[in-house]
Amino acid sequence: MQDGTIYLKISVAEQRLAVIENGKEVRNYLISTALNGCSEMSGSGGTPRGLHYIRAMIGAGTDINAVFVGRRATGEIFSCELADQFPKRDWILGRIMWLSGLENGKNRLGDVDTMRRYIYIHGTPDIDDLGKPVSHGCIRMSPDDVVELFAMVSAGTRVHICE
Repeated sequence: MQDGTIYLKISVAEQRLAVIENGKEVRNYLISTALNGCSEMSGSGGTPRGLHYIRAMIGAGTDINAVFVGRRATGEIFSCELADQFPKRDWILGRIMWLSGLENGKNRLGDVDTMRRYIYIHGTPDIDDLGKPVSHGCIRMSPDDVVELFAMVSAGTRVHICE
């Protein structure tokens, strides 16, 4: 599936992200996908299926708990006090790997465009929810895991999301 040596396989059913290198699984992470299940439609809040690639890598060199809004670091570092101050915020921490679909009409272009839906692999402070589908469509990881993964991949890395 991957032209290079590394690709990511995300299993929604298992709530796991596997790093595949030269055909072998080299790392496996507990994740959280969408509370609304799988869906490619804009506005669905679902995690999109199919073949994707990492379009952009955002957050290199920032603190592991750096807070992002609109793909920009806010200058805030996540803390319990900050969470209490903004209880409704969907926290995006540490690193962002912005996904783009590769399958026209399935997860690319029109009402099913993964990139236009702002679907990311990103860090979350809600590590107790990892292993359960609770996101708004993104793939959430622990801050430590997302920083580790970020160092292993690059823009252009293929990502396969399957149920």
